[in-house]
Amino acid sequence: MEFLYHYGLFLAQAVTLVGAILILVAGLVAVGQRNKAEQHEGHIEIRNLNEKYEQMREQLQHVVTAPADLKAERKEQKKKAKQEKKAAKKSRKDKDSSPEKRKRLYVMGFEGDIKASASDNLREEISAVLNQVQDGDEVLVKVESPGGLVHGYGLAASQLQRIRDAEVPLTIAVDKVAASGGYMMACVADRILAAPFAVIGSIGVLAQLPNFHRLLKKNDIDFELFTAGEYKRTVTMFGENTEKGREKFTEELEKTHELFKDFVSTHRPQLEISKVATGEVWYGQQAVSEGLVDELMTSDSFVQQHLKDWDVFEVRFIHKKNWQEKLGVAAESAIEKAFLKVWQRGQGRPPL
Repeated sequence: MEFLYHYGLFLAQAVTLVGAILILVAGLVAVGQRNKAEQHEGHIEIRNLNEKYEQMREQLQHVVTAPADLKAERKEQKKKAKQEKKAAKKSRKDKDSSPEKRKRLYVMGFEGDIKASASDNLREEISAVLNQVQDGDEVLVKVESPGGLVHGYGLAASQLQRIRDAEVPLTIAVDKVAASGGYMMACVADRILAAPFAVIGSIGVLAQLPNFHRLLKKNDIDFELFTAGEYKRTVTMFGENTEKGREKFTEELEKTHELFKDFVSTHRPQLEISKVATGEVWYGQQAVSEGLVDELMTSDSFVQQHLKDWDVFEVRFIHKKNWQEKLGVAAESAIEKAFLKVWQRGQGRPPL
C-alpha cells in the first residue's frame, strides 16, 4: 500500500509538471501566432444590401403569396423590367441625354471595446470607401461603444474626421449605446441618429485603481519605485500615494475632461456643454431634447429608406483568424454566456 501511495504521489507530480509545461508552451505559441496575425493583412468584404433585401422579399413573397397571384406578379415584373430595358436602350441612343447615376450609401460598423480595437478595421474601411466615393454619395457608420481609453477613441474619432474632411456627408447611427468615447466618435458626424432607448452621453473622464500598500506593509513586503521627473508617477498600485500625487492626478483628469468638452463643442456647437458634460447618460428620447442627437431612428430604418433610390453597400474589413484566435474567441464567448446565465439566475428574471 505504501508503494501505491508513493507511486500515486509521483504520478500526480509528474502530471502536474507536464501540464504546466504544456500550458507554458501553448501560451508562447499563442503569443507568437498573435504577433504574426497582427502583421497579416486582411481583405475588404463588400455586400450589396439592395440584393440582400430583395432576396429576403422574394423568399417571403414565395411563402405568403398564393401561386396564382405569384405568377401574375412575376409576369408583371418581367413586363416592367422589359420596359425599363427598352427605355435604357433608347436613352443610350439619344446623345443629348445620359442615364442618371444612382447615389451610393456606404454602411460600416464599429463595435468598441475598452481599447477601441476596431479602429484598425475602421481605418481600412474608410480608406477603401474614400478611394471610390463620388459626388452625392454618403456614409453611415453604426457605432456601438460604452467608451474606453482616451487615446484609442481619439484615434477612432480622427478616422471618422477623414470622411468629413473629404466633404462626404456622414451619419452616425446608435442602436444601443454611444457613451463617453463612443459619443466622442458620434459627435463628429453631420447627423446623429439614435434608437429610442439607446444610451447616449457620459461626457466625462474616469480613472480608478486599487492600492495594496497597506496590505504589503502588513506582511512586511517592501515595494520600491524609482522615477526621474517629479510627476512621472503620480499614483501607484503598490506604493504609498501622497496627497500631492492625488491632486496632480485629479488635475490631469480635469484637463482631459476639458479637452473632451472642447472637442464635443467644436463639432456640436448647439449643445449647452456645461449642462451635458457632467458624466450623465440619457436615453435616445431624452438625448434629442438635450441636443445630443438629431433624430430618433434605428440604423435599419435609415438603410431601408435608401434602398429604393440608392445603391447601398455594406463595407467590412475582415482579418483572417488562425485556430488559436478562433479558440480564444470561442472560449471568451462561452465564459460570457455562462456569466450572463449565472447573473440572470441570481436576479431571478431576465434583465430589462
